[in-house]
Amino acid sequence: MAEPAELLALARTFGDPVLERWERLVSLETPSNDADRAAVFGRELAAGLAATADRIEHPPGPGGDHLVAYWNGRGTASQDDGPGDGHTLLVAHSDTVFPAGTVARRPFTLAEDGDTVTGPGVFDMKGSLVAVELAMDLLSRTGGTPRRPVRLVVVNDEEIGSPDGSRLVARHAEGAHAVLGLEPPLPGGALKIGRRGVARVRLSVRGVSAHAGLDAALGVSAIDELVDQLAGLRATAAALPDAALNVGTITGGTRANVVADHAEAEIGLRYATAETERALLSALLEPTPVRPRATLSAETLSHRPAWAMDPANPLAAELTALAATLGLDLPLGSSGGAGDTNLTGALGIPTVDGLGPAGAGAHGEDEHASLSSLLERAALIATFLQTH
Repeated sequence: MAEPAELLALARTFGDPVLERWERLVSLETPSNDADRAAVFGRELAAGLAATADRIEHPPGPGGDHLVAYWNGRGTASQDDGPGDGHTLLVAHSDTVFPAGTVARRPFTLAEDGDTVTGPGVFDMKGSLVAVELAMDLLSRTGGTPRRPVRLVVVNDEEIGSPDGSRLVARHAEGAHAVLGLEPPLPGGALKIGRRGVARVRLSVRGVSAHAGLDAALGVSAIDELVDQLAGLRATAAALPDAALNVGTITGGTRANVVADHAEAEIGLRYATAETERALLSALLEPTPVRPRATLSAETLSHRPAWAMDPANPLAAELTALAATLGLDLPLGSSGGAGDTNLTGALGIPTVDGLGPAGAGAHGEDEHASLSSLLERAALIATFLQTH
């Protein structure tokens, strides 16, 4: 078993091949819901992981294939977990928010400082996938193996709420000893030990059409009903200190001289606790019409539960202690955004997220990440897997 310092020193010799691999993954664009590009990327990622993984699967989904890779733990004869031992689950995603063609305008670039890389998806989160490949390679090169079986789940729809990928994360979370999320860290490289929950709900209203000038009293305006419903929801959210509500889209009606018989809104909710989550979803999913002849229906489009921050998170304590042996400082914090680790954290499985390389500018023109941080994170992941 290699010492942590040995793993870090070895990782730091891989700067050039890591940059080459990073550029390769960024060049293969992966906008959500693009099955063809997801397939190309999945094959490329699998080719890189195949050097160390014991098995790789490509579970199908509506937006293309996901990827799951397996590594045996010490003394494990198969990919199945040993009795009562549990496995370590690594959670990542391959999709990005950028449309195809972005990389032609903003290609992968190494800055003059020799450390900062820019390009669509370098931070969120293709650098993390390179870090995992390197972590497993470090163990292989030093004769090490993970203490427990390891599973890497890479979904292709995280940026749109993991409508299909969440079932894959849930399936592989069963029996997990620990979950390491490979999302980008908080500013300063801080790990995430809590996340606000997020839900998207479509609220639809059916009214009664009528001539707006001659027979307005015979009609029921679906738009007016929707406006009143949204005002009530805003009041509910305002009364909850950790809630946020955003009306993202509104559609409805046909003409200015016709009482609208239909309207709908897509609403985004954010919440930090399970109590607020229940209050918001109850108000939205069980609406009461203001107008007697209006009918309402609500559909949950995506949902991630709140993962409440626990400052005493024991998994985070183990990681920060290991980081200290590498001479690295790992601050801790909670994220206002949601991710796939919301599910595992809310289930009570020991979870830490933000193990991707440090950087900033996710989803933006200035997205960038640090090469030296990627090498350090790879060494940290390798150290954790061989000892925990």
